Amino acid sequence: MKNMLRSAITLLAAMVVLVGVAYPLVITGVARVVFPTQAAGSLIVRHDRLIGSRLIGQPFSERRYFWSRPSATAPQPYNGLDSGGSNLGPLNPALLAQVRARVAALRAADPGNAAPVPVDLVTASASGLDPDISLAAAYYQAGRVARVRGLRVAEVRALIAAHARGGSLGVLGDPRVNVLELNLALDAMK
Repeated sequence: MKNMLRSAITLLAAMVVLVGVAYPLVITGVARVVFPTQAAGSLIVRHDRLIGSRLIGQPFSERRYFWSRPSATAPQPYNGLDSGGSNLGPLNPALLAQVRARVAALRAADPGNAAPVPVDLVTASASGLDPDISLAAAYYQAGRVARVRGLRVAEVRALIAAHARGGSLGVLGDPRVNVLELNLALDAMK
């Protein structure tokens, strides 16, 4: 019995070291060599100042910026340590109230825009951290952003098109645009 227990404890310790320590260190080392930007969090740095990450959304509320998809993390929005959806079903009164409030805020920020509000501007994703919005959501906001910044709508729409990315591997998901990168490009224009 002692031999079996000793063998089991030895095997457990060896597996913890191998799978829990050695393997993650090797994979992390390979990732840092092969994909250095992604392994470091896909951080965006401008003038030696950390701006954000391409992988985690950020809140934008000024009318001169494109607004991100709502975050489901609480109490702090876009909190990477609290990733997860709201778990509110489509008929839940709390979710319906949130959506109505978000639609009202979008309409108030751009009263002349009568287009249907894209769903990703009023609902959070499963992670609550999406850095991207659909092209429909970006084009929906183009008029407001152009008007507030004194730009032509065509210029803003061209900027959206220039920053658009297709689905993953060219086929998975819908075309989208990274909100932080789009807003940085806007700031570079004016």
